[in-house]
Amino acid sequence: MVLPDPADTPVHAAPRVIIVGAGIVGAATAFFLSRAGAQVTLLDAKVPASGASGASDGAVSVASKRPGPMMALACEARTLYRQWVAQGVMDGTYHARPTYLFARTEEEVAVIARQGADLMELGERILPLTHDELMQRVPGLGQHVLAGMKVPDDGHALGYRVVDRLLQISAAQVLRHTPVQRLALSDNRVVGVVTPQGTRVADAVVVAAGLGSGALTGLDDVLIPRKGQLIVTDRATLNGAALPGPLLSAGYLAAKRRMVLGQSSTSLVIDPLVTGQFLIGSSRETGFSDRQTDVLTVSKLLREALAVYPALARQRVIRTFAGIRIGTRDGLPIVGPHPSLPGLFIATGMEGDGICLSPVVGAAVADMVLGNPVRYDVSVLNPARFGALPLSQGS
Repeated sequence: MVLPDPADTPVHAAPRVIIVGAGIVGAATAFFLSRAGAQVTLLDAKVPASGASGASDGAVSVASKRPGPMMALACEARTLYRQWVAQGVMDGTYHARPTYLFARTEEEVAVIARQGADLMELGERILPLTHDELMQRVPGLGQHVLAGMKVPDDGHALGYRVVDRLLQISAAQVLRHTPVQRLALSDNRVVGVVTPQGTRVADAVVVAAGLGSGALTGLDDVLIPRKGQLIVTDRATLNGAALPGPLLSAGYLAAKRRMVLGQSSTSLVIDPLVTGQFLIGSSRETGFSDRQTDVLTVSKLLREALAVYPALARQRVIRTFAGIRIGTRDGLPIVGPHPSLPGLFIATGMEGDGICLSPVVGAAVADMVLGNPVRYDVSVLNPARFGALPLSQGS
């Protein structure tokens, strides 16, 4: 098949961009591209937010980030969420709330202290708390909680609601149940995508399809699926969230700071939902891409949750589910132009940080696609760090 080259087609005033994957990163990229005048089409193998974006806790949290570029980018992303609220983009979707870190061992107390020092270096407000001080702010905590820290300026936004809002505002064309089989190439340049319905031509293609990004971009050996099992309770209150903010185990921070490849673990987060329910999670099961929950993991999470917050004993479990987060070999997302295929851009491997980072990643990718100065420094996330990324697909 002879594929049309964009250079041989009529000149469009607006660049045509195809985004593969209608999760929160794809939606944010579509938002910024559309605002800049691009003609954007999103293709999703299922429906928007059907992957990790729809199975997340919604944390827009700097407190939980790995020190270094991830923590710095999270600060910038959270600022963007606030700007979106002021502009009416996320009004009613994003809201501010504190994060409470807690420690159950002296080792975890030290982890929180190190995290606090890293946060303060970025100018983040923190409030170290003794056991008694933490009990005053979060009544009902168990006696095994030794100490903690409040990070007052974090926030929350449910992934599927953010996706819905961004797609509405961007007015991008969204094609549901349209899997991308391969890239369309001409003279070693990406000029579109091939779907079961035929070839769609574009000036640029952005792949933001989670685990589905691997085969399209040559990242199969770099991307790592991690399953997270979560629990939803019935309502503890009818008047909003039962706690002022989520309770985040220092064990979660320790796992992120260590970033041991192939490691699986459970790291407790007790998240008070605005519905009055609790979301309890989560496992971090490396190499698993099924969406099944199991009794052993759910029981372990519930035992830990009850030890930290005994008041949960009054609640009933009404649902368990699992989401698949896509990580990478080095623990950092992959954001930038493909190292050997012009016209192709990648935004994947966010693992549990996509909800928080999506505004910054979407803005940066839009700048790259349009050839503008990139407003956020995501250079450390460039896919070129993994080499040439040869594709196995045919052209």
